[in-house]
Amino acid sequence: MRSAVNAGQQVAAVFVALLGGGYMPTDKEQKMRASVVTRSVGEHGEYIVVRVTFQRIVWNTQGQVTKSESLTDPQIYQEFFEKLSKSIFLEAQAI
Repeated sequence: MRSAVNAGQQVAAVFVALLGGGYMPTDKEQKMRASVVTRSVGEHGEYIVVRVTFQRIVWNTQGQVTKSESLTDPQIYQEFFEKLSKSIFLEAQAI
């Protein structure tokens, strides 16, 4: 869990309250989730294909989910596969 507090939302909530609009829930916390799927390929299963997806789920101050979205920034995926590649290399070398 991480904070999902957004300064713009907080300012808007204050203005709504000051203008008599009452309480406006704002984003409070978020959870990042990864789903990794592996599959053996090749005639004898000598290769492994890895697929990963990342999602972000955001809850507001009333405990309601306000966002559930897939993360599409290529940099996130590139960093994941770079770290995975390095980890596989180190494991293969018994380092």
